[in-house]
Amino acid sequence: MNSTRLVTLDDAPILAELARANRDFMAPWEPVRSDDYFTVDGQRNVIGKVLELHHNGSALPHVILANSTRANSGRVVGRITLNGIVRGAFQSCSVGYWVSAADNGRGMASAAVREILDVAFKQLDLHRVQAEILPHNIASQRVLERNGFVRFGLAPAYLNIAGRWQDHIMYQVLKPQAIV
Repeated sequence: MNSTRLVTLDDAPILAELARANRDFMAPWEPVRSDDYFTVDGQRNVIGKVLELHHNGSALPHVILANSTRANSGRVVGRITLNGIVRGAFQSCSVGYWVSAADNGRGMASAAVREILDVAFKQLDLHRVQAEILPHNIASQRVLERNGFVRFGLAPAYLNIAGRWQDHIMYQVLKPQAIV
């Protein structure tokens, strides 16, 4: 069973529910969100915009599904997206992901990253995937490292997260030579 699938507008209710339930849990890791973000209509808007980017080839938005070993497998537990897909000489993108607090630490993020990398390298034929992680987000750094990402730098004041510009550690993984 897959650990991810393309997000659809039908996912708006569950994603709104997860956003509300995880609002405090996610706050240190995300931009400040308006109250509308936590509604079904707000999530429909977010999904609609990212599906438009997908249609244009610049994003691949997926939901993360519960592991198949659990009784309620297939349940949406988070999101993972390849963002900013650039073609031409670059053939690169950035990956972002989150898993609900209730399902955190169960390997679902690691499985989702592993699966999305397979898609990035084999189906989309990208050369490089990068990720930007807050220095104090050790769990997310471990997810990346388990999937072959290596740290390659620090970007000062890179993203406005939790209401302030924060440094981010830059990670990347290149397409394995066996796939080339």
